Amino acid sequence: MNVNLGIPYEAIVRKAIEQGYAGNQTEVIRQALLAYERLLEEEEVKLVNKGIELEMQEIREGKLKTKSLAHIKKKYNL
Repeated sequence: MNVNLGIPYEAIVRKAIEQGYAGNQTEVIRQALLAYERLLEEEEVKLVNKGIELEMQEIREGKLKTKSLAHIKKKYNL
């Protein structure tokens, strides 16, 4: 795969190599992709947690009904 990053990004790649964070351009790109993947995963976790908190707030306010684990087990013969 050949990638043309452009001058500003190439400077970042060179700087990362010069500072010893990576041995070559490929390592810089791999590290950047892994960091981006972690960022996306963290964002997904934040969104899930926000959704859970919103539902918990609705439960506390009585807007959502809940059922006990015993009720669910009985209903599905578990």
